[in-house]
Amino acid sequence: MLVQDRAVPKSPKPPRIRKLPTVQPNRLSEPKNLDFSAWVPDNCYRIVTILVLILTIAAVFFIYSSTNTAFLLCLQSETQSAVDSISLPQINWNSIKPIPDRTSPYANFRSEQWAVVSVSNYPSDALKKMVKIKGWQVLAIGNSRTPSDWSLKGAIFLSLDMQANLGFRVVDHLPYDSYVRKSVGYLFAIQHGAKKIFDADDRGEVIDNDLGKHFDVELVGEGARQEVILQYSHDNPNRTVVNPYIHFGQRSVWPRGLPLENVGDVGHEEFYTEVFGGKQFIQQGISNGLPDVDSVFYFTRKSGLEAFDIRFDEHAPKVAFPQGMMVPLNSFNTLYHSSAFWALMLPVSVSTMASDVLRGYWGQRLLWEIGGNVAVYPPTVHRYDRIEAYPFSEEKDLHVNVGRLIKFLVSWRSNKHRLFEKILELSYAMAEVGFWTEQDLKFTAAWLQDLIAIGYQQPRLMTLELDRPRANIGHGDRKEFIPQKLPSVHLAVEETGVVSSEIGNLIRWRKNFGNIVLIMFCNGPAERTALEWRLLYGRVFKTVVIFSALKNSDLAIEEGQLDQIYKHLPKIFDRFSSADGFLFLEDDTVLNYWNLLQADKTKLWITDKVSMSWSTASTKGSSDWYSKQAELVRKVVSTMPVHFQVNYREVVRSDQSLTICSSEIFYIPRRFVADFVDLVNLVGHLDIHQKVSIPMFFLSMDSPQNFDSVLSTMVYKPEPQSANSSWTHYSTHAPAVHPWKVSSEQEFIKLIRIMGEGDPLLTELV
Repeated sequence: MLVQDRAVPKSPKPPRIRKLPTVQPNRLSEPKNLDFSAWVPDNCYRIVTILVLILTIAAVFFIYSSTNTAFLLCLQSETQSAVDSISLPQINWNSIKPIPDRTSPYANFRSEQWAVVSVSNYPSDALKKMVKIKGWQVLAIGNSRTPSDWSLKGAIFLSLDMQANLGFRVVDHLPYDSYVRKSVGYLFAIQHGAKKIFDADDRGEVIDNDLGKHFDVELVGEGARQEVILQYSHDNPNRTVVNPYIHFGQRSVWPRGLPLENVGDVGHEEFYTEVFGGKQFIQQGISNGLPDVDSVFYFTRKSGLEAFDIRFDEHAPKVAFPQGMMVPLNSFNTLYHSSAFWALMLPVSVSTMASDVLRGYWGQRLLWEIGGNVAVYPPTVHRYDRIEAYPFSEEKDLHVNVGRLIKFLVSWRSNKHRLFEKILELSYAMAEVGFWTEQDLKFTAAWLQDLIAIGYQQPRLMTLELDRPRANIGHGDRKEFIPQKLPSVHLAVEETGVVSSEIGNLIRWRKNFGNIVLIMFCNGPAERTALEWRLLYGRVFKTVVIFSALKNSDLAIEEGQLDQIYKHLPKIFDRFSSADGFLFLEDDTVLNYWNLLQADKTKLWITDKVSMSWSTASTKGSSDWYSKQAELVRKVVSTMPVHFQVNYREVVRSDQSLTICSSEIFYIPRRFVADFVDLVNLVGHLDIHQKVSIPMFFLSMDSPQNFDSVLSTMVYKPEPQSANSSWTHYSTHAPAVHPWKVSSEQEFIKLIRIMGEGDPLLTELV
């Protein structure tokens, strides 16, 4: 399935200049003078033309010859790739030749239980302890950064050269310097008798040095634990992803790969159900010390150089996930049974910080096709925090895409009749949508062929109706488990009872604003701050819709111009038709949501009582802009239905005045949405500025005396004279603060630290 080498383009031959034919004189014309001195002036333009043509051809030939051929080939390849459509690989599943181990010293070695790790440095202390775990064979996979003399007694080490000689197709697709080369190790372990594979890293010490104590290593037979497992309730079909750390006692910690919009879901389950064990083919362990967290958590929760040492409830029961519900999985503390070995493939076209997370969601969706499920287990390893920087840039595509990916996977369906055909079809669909590239589609094809070549038998599909109505959960089926509230890192001190009230506040805010849509306009570089704004406000509001002057599909940033952004709001109203209301906010204004609880969500909110934001200007002798805007307002008001016009005329009684509002923040409840849309339609294509249209709309929809006054006490200052002056006027007691500049991650973190006075839990969640 490798891309064929493209033919090298041949050098163009310069066109051959044909000798001009002799022109026969016209018998009726006078004979031409053949004297050379006379011929040259008569044919001067022809001579010049021929000389220019010759020089042009020579110049083109010289430039072409001196150009790097590789560059031309690359350019041609990129151009061709842009127009070529992704094609589904065609595999003859019955003609795949076996791949025996003929090159490694371990050709005759067999073991049923393997621990696969990637190594870039000399053996760690944790790895030295892992090789002593009874009954488990450690397999270390090297990369280009691994010392050439790497060695550890009791471990099998596969260097780059040994990997290349194994004959696996996947080797051609793997980068040299990445842990994703573990894919070779998985195949090697399966080839040598693996029935269970512990996906591990070299910095996690297995607690009590016993994997069988923590995981369900045996699912069938005498050693299997024949017991029911607590399972998350499927009562809410719209709940598609869960933070398992809450179940194990840590409400303010979230795993890498959890969509940022779900970080604020900190409440524990009201009830669970149960499921029979034996189908938990993928078992995710929890890590004490430094759990699997993303860079947002790591950077903002870190206090100086003190290492994280977060503990989870070791007595909490393991918990399984029903079909339709997912959980982030990682590549350093997960046990795979043979029925799920196909799900070990690590994608190669995404960043290394996203590879195992995307693999986990991809594998979970396919696991449903064979009737399997994922279970999360109490602490199985202790990972030590080495105080290493987490590369946020490596995770950016993860934060952007993971929410969409989960929705895509839950809704994906296939009518293929064999598992490997479904796997290839899903990888193809994900490449088409852009969750990974065609490189991973080809990698999937190579991976599946290698599995068959080493003797792996693909599991049978289960006849499951994924779209059938879910069974009702009776009262007797409900199982209750209340998680412990374990100490966590909170404002650089140990968590105390005060955090319980802060969690309660967050739940209260979420309950109050959880069905309100926040619409933000980013004046600054939105690509640098969009994720941060969603993280900050997404904990509280239903969702955060972001507009900017430049569209960015990858970051879900929509395009719009601020001076007429109100014309884009009706489509947002339609998109969230069940929302209680819509709050508009510019990114130069900070929203202290904890001071908005007393506001009436059925009324309009705007800054009509903030003198520096809301003003009335006379159009007599004013500039052309004011006069033109006033004329457009008069035109719209004259076409308003009676109820709008009466409301507006009660406040604005003179056509010679113009009401202006800076409109950085305003709120429209559900009952006024239709009115707002009608007014936008009345404006139509007229070029009325946002600062003029919004006050006109509000005065037309309702009387100012009916507006909620919640924004009347906001801090509103002139634009700061310096970048640091805006930091002095912040107040936790105001509902909003203007102006405020956030154009980078560093400035965002500074903002969070200041807002932490009003919401201390912010320092834990962002």
